[in-house]
Amino acid sequence: MLRPYHTFTVIPSLPPQLRPLRELAYNLWWSWNLDVVDLFRRLDRDLWEETGHNPVLMLGKISQDRLEEAANDDGFLAHMMRVYQALNHYMRSTDTWFQKTYGNELPDLKIAYFSAEYGITECIPIYSGGLGVLAGDHLKSASSLGLPLVGVGLLYQEGYFRQYLNADGWQQESYPINDFHNMPLQLERDGTGQPVTIAVEYPGRTVKAQVWRVQVGRVPLYLLDANVPENSPEDRAITAQLYGGDLDMRIRQEILLGIGGMRALRALGIRPTICHMNEGHSAFLALERIRMAMEDYGLSFAEAKELTTAGNVFTTHTPVPAGIDLFPPSMMDHYFGEYYQKLGISREEFLALGRPPQHHPDESFSMAVLALHLSASANGVSRRHGEVARRMWQDLWPGLPLEEIPIIHITNGIHPRSWISHDMDTLLLRYLGPRWLERPEDQTVWERVKRIPDEELWNTHERRRERLVAVARERLAQQLARRGATPKEIAAATEVLNPDALTIGFARRFATYKRALLLFTDLDRLIRILNDPERPVQIIFAGKAHPRDNAGKEFIRQIVHLARREELRRRVIFLEDYDMSLARYLVQGADVWLNTPRPGLEASGTSGMKASANGVLHLSTFDGWWCEGYSPEVGWRIGSGEIYEDERYGDEVEARTLYDLLEKDVIPLFYERGTDRLPRQWIAKMKNAMSKVAPFFNTHRMVREYTEQLYIPAARRYNRLAANDYQATKALVAWLNKLHQHWGEVRILSVESDAHDEIPVSAEINIRARIQLGTLTPEDVTVQVFHGTVGPEGEIREYKVNDMVTEGAGEDGTYIYTGVILCEKSGLSGFTVRILPHHPDLHTPYIPGLIVWAS
Repeated sequence: MLRPYHTFTVIPSLPPQLRPLRELAYNLWWSWNLDVVDLFRRLDRDLWEETGHNPVLMLGKISQDRLEEAANDDGFLAHMMRVYQALNHYMRSTDTWFQKTYGNELPDLKIAYFSAEYGITECIPIYSGGLGVLAGDHLKSASSLGLPLVGVGLLYQEGYFRQYLNADGWQQESYPINDFHNMPLQLERDGTGQPVTIAVEYPGRTVKAQVWRVQVGRVPLYLLDANVPENSPEDRAITAQLYGGDLDMRIRQEILLGIGGMRALRALGIRPTICHMNEGHSAFLALERIRMAMEDYGLSFAEAKELTTAGNVFTTHTPVPAGIDLFPPSMMDHYFGEYYQKLGISREEFLALGRPPQHHPDESFSMAVLALHLSASANGVSRRHGEVARRMWQDLWPGLPLEEIPIIHITNGIHPRSWISHDMDTLLLRYLGPRWLERPEDQTVWERVKRIPDEELWNTHERRRERLVAVARERLAQQLARRGATPKEIAAATEVLNPDALTIGFARRFATYKRALLLFTDLDRLIRILNDPERPVQIIFAGKAHPRDNAGKEFIRQIVHLARREELRRRVIFLEDYDMSLARYLVQGADVWLNTPRPGLEASGTSGMKASANGVLHLSTFDGWWCEGYSPEVGWRIGSGEIYEDERYGDEVEARTLYDLLEKDVIPLFYERGTDRLPRQWIAKMKNAMSKVAPFFNTHRMVREYTEQLYIPAARRYNRLAANDYQATKALVAWLNKLHQHWGEVRILSVESDAHDEIPVSAEINIRARIQLGTLTPEDVTVQVFHGTVGPEGEIREYKVNDMVTEGAGEDGTYIYTGVILCEKSGLSGFTVRILPHHPDLHTPYIPGLIVWAS
């Protein structure tokens, strides 16, 4: 291999009048500002498409003659200056929601958001699916809301794979190399102009990484790149592929993301108050944050752990244990043997950070458990997923009722401006005004959707369906040509789909639990539905299976083969290489968005939210976000979220329900037309979907909830512990040491009450408990009455908790506590008493293992 003696970067040669184009190209604000996209399309529409919507690459490839022509085009220059001034105003504005709400209280707040993948725009392909797109949308809304937030991730040389199918329909993967120098990202440089680099210790060597920056509006996203000459080929591959390689590669990537990410922030002069872990991939950052605090402030491990945990937030997206990253103890020893010593703790203490309280010696180290142990706040990503997550991790808090497991939920959302079509955007501006761009979470703004004339909304949607059909035909012809199909087969691609037919979209990751084949359970019935001459229906499939998921690949292969049947070839197609660009066409142009995950396995899902914001109606099993979003006015649900022990039987039941919904509700509603040829009832449902789904299921609302419920409380807690040379931290750790040492002395000796049988509703019951605290004092504990109705298995449910008060110490050194409960409803009721730790600086009273119940 011939290597250069010297390297340099060649940049586009722009005429002086066009220099603002460079700044516009490098700020991904353009990815959600259609006026800027129109500017680049105006420069060269074909080249915009050819470069994959990459303005940096486009400016490097465009002819100098065309640039000179644009530089002398008054109309183009006026357009450019308008959007350039808008960008400058956006970047300089301090009149943001965060600044007005919290700016004075927390002027030095800095939030670091860590994610293994980011889906911001298709021309930076470092995402695989929903997790990355959510992270990208999170940054976009954080930018518009003015949060002092930075993103941290890895920059993958090959990204996630590109998908193509062989002649048999079997998924193949290719890994084209990303040319970072022709993408909208830039190397971070120090004061001398040299690239900012960091170093991370791996067994027997040090791995270096350089830092790139992607500017996402006001938010910088810092991405680590290990493909530098100082590293061995093996280590340069750490940032080669997203989710590629084996378990050893996974831990090396996660070490670089977490530990390297914290060091990158330090090298950039950023000291975050809050670190937000988007899934457990980055959880090693919590260890590095502890190590840094020990080194910087002279704190012990226990003190640094309490301080930094107060500022950590963890979001789990995984509804099943199989989705958690687990590393065997031998692998942890290999990579962290020296790190144990830096933290000043034993191997057993270190491994316990990633294990449940009751574990066996060979138990794997869980990244999710590590994140839960070292975060003050944790959340699931929908109401139902919050319930699932509390059930999954109940063992981490033994003795605590399920409902009190300290994992809340903040339901996911989407960034509407990134996903609503240009046509729909124009219509919304006309009838909702510019406020929908500025405050997409404002319910009152979206109520104005009802004012849009039916004709205009329907015509707008029909244009998007026609565009989807045209793109689908074009892409199908291209993939057939790549596969070596005959000219006749390629020509037939222009005949598939009908721009006027009811169009169903199904596009997502091809994991088997998402049940892409559910629609084909009764093939004869489906063929009759699709080929009704008066009411035709068509389905567009897209999605990737993980390279090692052969079962998911088989689902794709079966759909491709089914689509080749004569009865289906014009009605069912599979489009290769699903990405953000294709996703936009689908969620903007389909009539129905189909989602069929097996209930209990979808944490949230966001594609249906994108579709609903465009007036596409959602048809889904009752899982994830749809448990909150569904109502009969906005879409349809398949079942009620039942979980079947016999999965095959459950699939058959829900397939029949799906066919019934299509035949009796969906298809008749779509084709019910008056003399004006408008489906008035369908349009009413579209308006309901837009006005009810869009204002809640968006990332402006989501990021505000993260800020109000997690970031701000965490920042206050962290600042309190850090004040006055960490005095509160040191006092808290001293108290925790005392608590752990003496908790075994705490007893509930007796509980008495004036309860008797047949107590009338609204009566009060007085409760008296005698408590032994040993060395501890009443200031160290909270004593509570736990009361509610009693279920058939003798458990207390629908409970309430009342604090009891002490009447002082008795002669024998015990304490008397009293409390009152109110009998609010008839039926069998009961109560018990419990003791929890209490300290003003505890982030939660639920410390694993420290709870005493009356027995």
